[in-house]
Amino acid sequence: MQEPTVKNAKIATNPASERILYVRLPCNPIFPIGVVYLADHVRKQFGEVTQRIFDMGTVPPLDFARGLDEAIDDFQPTLLVFSWRDIQIYAPVGGRGGNPLQNAFEFYYAKNPLVKLRGALGGLKMTLAYYGELWRNQRLIKRGLERAQRYHPQTRAIVGGGAVSVFYEQLGYMMPKGTIISVGEGEPLLEKLLRGEDFTDERCYIVGETSPRDRMIHEKPTNVEKTACDYDYIASIWSGFQYYLQDSDFYVGVQTKRGCPHNCCYCVYTVIEGKQVRVNPADEVVAEMRQLYDRGIRNFWFTDAQFIPARRYIQDATELLQKILDAGMNDIHWAAYIRADNLTPELCDLMVKTGMNYFEIGITSGSQELVRKMRMGYNLRVVLENCRDLKAAGYNDLVSVNYSFNVIDETYETIRQTIAYHRALEEIFGVDKVEPAIFFIGLQPHTHLETYAFQHNMLEPDYNPMSMMPWTARKLLWNPEPLGSFFGEVCLEAWRRHPNDFGRTVMAILEERLGRSSLEEALSAPLPAEKESKVFVGTSNRSL
Repeated sequence: MQEPTVKNAKIATNPASERILYVRLPCNPIFPIGVVYLADHVRKQFGEVTQRIFDMGTVPPLDFARGLDEAIDDFQPTLLVFSWRDIQIYAPVGGRGGNPLQNAFEFYYAKNPLVKLRGALGGLKMTLAYYGELWRNQRLIKRGLERAQRYHPQTRAIVGGGAVSVFYEQLGYMMPKGTIISVGEGEPLLEKLLRGEDFTDERCYIVGETSPRDRMIHEKPTNVEKTACDYDYIASIWSGFQYYLQDSDFYVGVQTKRGCPHNCCYCVYTVIEGKQVRVNPADEVVAEMRQLYDRGIRNFWFTDAQFIPARRYIQDATELLQKILDAGMNDIHWAAYIRADNLTPELCDLMVKTGMNYFEIGITSGSQELVRKMRMGYNLRVVLENCRDLKAAGYNDLVSVNYSFNVIDETYETIRQTIAYHRALEEIFGVDKVEPAIFFIGLQPHTHLETYAFQHNMLEPDYNPMSMMPWTARKLLWNPEPLGSFFGEVCLEAWRRHPNDFGRTVMAILEERLGRSSLEEALSAPLPAEKESKVFVGTSNRSL
């Protein structure tokens, strides 16, 4: 790695003269909690710094460039912080003008040439949109930096966010020289930069001057003490804040913890946020919610990787929900990703009383054998027992159950087990309340699944994870043979039958074709053979 010079490793600064403009690059209008928390943290550490937020998620596409120019001309920043949220497009939902999963499956698996052509045209349209968004964001970053430097020639740019944390190696080639690429949480980096301290030991690098350290994303994040976000201050620096308050159905994000201790084979959260779970004080979380509540917000999304990541955090969740109840916010609703194996009767009761009206379970498979192989850490039997407790507590709202078929060692028998398990969940909550979300994993770098693909010669170590070329995209949209074509046929039939109820229709077709196992078979996990137990031994030789 090239050693940074003192000039670039430290930025001598007078915080009182700094003007930070946070630019959330275009994406769906999801509450920009990362940018909000960054600005709040800087205010608490450096009260003299002047800040502003410009959220392009609320700007019409034709106004992106003009809006950015006006924001920079008006504020004249000395530091630009760009937040880039989305890149990878594999999902079973609409986006970029179409359904990427449907287009891909029509192109790869349809037997009717007209359907295959439709998939090819749809895929081409989304591929062009995908690369267009990459180039557009690249141009916006360059445009913003050059315009800001008209007013302050020493203006620097930091680029971070979810997309950057995953693809930080590849994005470095697209950014202007001198741009600081930030991985994971940005608070420690901003603190050191504003103090004029050497920041190169943080998870970052400087484009054209330093290189990312080997496996940098796996480095342990710096712990940051989190207090309630000051929304009076945020409202004063962000003119677009009101956009997220005007819709009564909108869910506003609140974070109760960072980090995830698990090793799920396809998930990158555990390396971005780190394995150490850092719980925010319950009083601070409630104080933050109260500020939003007093502004009319009644719907909250707990943005944690998992709301209850392990049994040791049950008490923290219980304390938080009890304090929400005690605060008198008894007309709210909230939702979250939840590991249902960590529920208790007391917690279930509090969830219902505090207004939980939606939650997601990412079990991936209803086969305990596959859950073990994918390092999910779930006990599916316990999940069922706890779901019964939740239903007994009075929960009558929607449950979304994420299934990712054909990840590792899927067979017709494990599919039958998943069907049996799903039907058991329907018996608990009701068919209309359990929504199966059918995913095919979009393989991401830095995950165990990537290592598995290298070990089994499914990917070359020098592949480009941002490529949308058909020969690469087919591997990254994880649906390998021998079952890939089978799932392709099933999904295509589901879209023909009931495109607006895709998940339930997939389950119905699978049961029609394969039947279902007994529930006990689904809940049993035979001990692995020696060769299976070593499926993830070793690491890739690719720089992560």
